[in-house]
Amino acid sequence: MKNPQAELFRAVHGEQDLPGDGRPELALVGRSNVGKSSLLNRLLGRGALARVSRTPGRTRAIHFYLVDRRFFVVDLPGYGYARASRSERARWGGLIEAYLGRPRRGRNVLLLVDGEVGATSLDQQAAAYLGEVGVPFAVVATKIDKVPRGRRAGSLAAIRGSLALAAERPVHAFSSHTGEGTRELWRYIEDFLAVAGAPHAEREEGRA
Repeated sequence: MKNPQAELFRAVHGEQDLPGDGRPELALVGRSNVGKSSLLNRLLGRGALARVSRTPGRTRAIHFYLVDRRFFVVDLPGYGYARASRSERARWGGLIEAYLGRPRRGRNVLLLVDGEVGATSLDQQAAAYLGEVGVPFAVVATKIDKVPRGRRAGSLAAIRGSLALAAERPVHAFSSHTGEGTRELWRYIEDFLAVAGAPHAEREEGRA
């Protein structure tokens, strides 16, 4: 997709504020320093749409970004941020579970895993949880530019094995720094939107 139009639609701090207008939702899930904001900015071609912080754990709400008035990209709080208080981590966890656990057609998840570090035990728990709640998801290996090209296939295979992914579960290599994998990721998103029945942007504009 070329030059998508994207804007922050809502920052959700409680379950009662979750939007439910029926548009498809693509959620980003991952550890607090895996590069979710950088991926979102690169994917949507906006350098500062989502704030990129040097301090992990800054995202303390669920941020809904409306893209071409067709669908939402949903940035969930990162997990595994040790400096957050136990009560705050519990609140984030409850909010994430409330979002992912509610029945919803037209939702897909990108589980972000650090391509250089590999899948951690927290990533394994996240993949298992997504499987339990039955949410369709693909895995994105971020920061792939930091992995030598000769080792990338092995790194992706190791992530697949660590997360016990089925053969048909996609694993995408991605770099927000170089843009590698952006086209392939958009292909996956467009396939998801076609199945979800997302309206075309021009149709939505005609209704406005």
